[in-house]
Amino acid sequence: MNKNFYDLEVLTLQEKRVSMADYRGKTVIVVNTASKCGLTPQFEGLEKLYQKYKDRGLVILGFPCNQFANQEPGSASDIQEFCQLNYGVTFPMFAKVDVNGPTADPLFVYLKSKLGSIFGSKIKWNFNKFVIDKNGKPVKRFSPFTKPEKMESFLEKIL
Repeated sequence: MNKNFYDLEVLTLQEKRVSMADYRGKTVIVVNTASKCGLTPQFEGLEKLYQKYKDRGLVILGFPCNQFANQEPGSASDIQEFCQLNYGVTFPMFAKVDVNGPTADPLFVYLKSKLGSIFGSKIKWNFNKFVIDKNGKPVKRFSPFTKPEKMESFLEKIL
């Protein structure tokens, strides 16, 4: 098991390896996303948060996931095009991952182990939002139903 957030690596939509250490000193929101979900309009709120706070050190990392009702069936290029055309997403989007089960991405295994929820460590749906502070410590988990704008007062305190 990785000891901290900065030890983890992920793949971008273009299949380039990225280390979470690249985000050292930033406040990070990791979110599992889907293009065909009732919560998909949260992309708009996430992008607004990103635009408002990126100059203060906020970064949002989107991870498409097809584990919930087949709501992210597209290819990497489909996902990128959808996010940019429909929601103007400029924050980094990563390769499609599993967030639960034996094939869960190590990033989500780590975050769930640090920030359980009322459901235990399992992720129940798309748009779970994990906040990691600028020291790499996971500090808060927001439910899929928490709109991004409802996270602002918390972010204001830690940015």
